[in-house]
Amino acid sequence: MIRIMGIRSQMSKTFTFPNPVNEYAARSVAAGVVLLALATVVSGFHPLVLVILYGFLARVAAGPRFSPLGRLASEYIAPKLPVQPRFVAGPPKRFAQSIGLAFSLAATVAYFVIGSAFAGNLILSVLALFAVLESGFGFCAGCKIFAILMKLGLIPNDVCVECSNIWTRQKSPAI
Repeated sequence: MIRIMGIRSQMSKTFTFPNPVNEYAARSVAAGVVLLALATVVSGFHPLVLVILYGFLARVAAGPRFSPLGRLASEYIAPKLPVQPRFVAGPPKRFAQSIGLAFSLAATVAYFVIGSAFAGNLILSVLALFAVLESGFGFCAGCKIFAILMKLGLIPNDVCVECSNIWTRQKSPAI
């Protein structure tokens, strides 16, 4: 019984999302998503969507720990940027990653189950648009949706105490 509890405890540590999150690492990940999505659409090499799908799944499950793009952004790119880290709440970023997971899953289904390159490309283009907003302008649409859902009471305040007043935060400068 004690061994099982130890394994459970280790798994819960493995599959956690960081809180807080360096916003510049998140924006770097978003830039990588833009590049991967555009490469998929432009090249027509649709199996690349599986790389995007895996990345979102890994980041939702455990933050950057199992995501090559997440690790690259958090361990190498963000620390080299000529700005001080800017820490933001983790739960809205995880929520945003979940939306990215849904979009990349939908694109995967469009490409490989439905057989529609047009639908897959359209879905990835929308994903790329929102990733551009995040990476270039610091606008996280998923984070804003998270805040709205909290205001409506659909996400309890105890999920993200520091998010309760997200609307009054200063906007982040573009890098």
